[in-house]
Amino acid sequence: MRQSQAAVLERYTVLTGDFTTEPYETGWAAEARWFVRVLESSTPDTKVVFTTQVSPDGLHWCDAEGQEQTAQGEGLVSWPVREFGQWLRIRGSVEGADRSAKVLIYLTLKD
Repeated sequence: MRQSQAAVLERYTVLTGDFTTEPYETGWAAEARWFVRVLESSTPDTKVVFTTQVSPDGLHWCDAEGQEQTAQGEGLVSWPVREFGQWLRIRGSVEGADRSAKVLIYLTLKD
């Protein structure tokens, strides 16, 4: 029987400027998917850019292959991650001065 797990890494967190999520150990999983729900944004055109990062030890990070993901305004965005090694997190930024976004960030995993 396959195993799955969902983790909430950020809950009602207000993001501004550059940010990273808490790292999450994922070595047992074969596939992962990020879900980011923007609950509120300071303006309708507030843009948040997300990049998946990978790490062998949870201390040293590099960007995973693939394109950046973008959310503009409120809503839900999602993207898959494969061949990611041991640890995952998101590095991102809220673009524009004095802009912010309140988010929920989920990581779902399957073996």
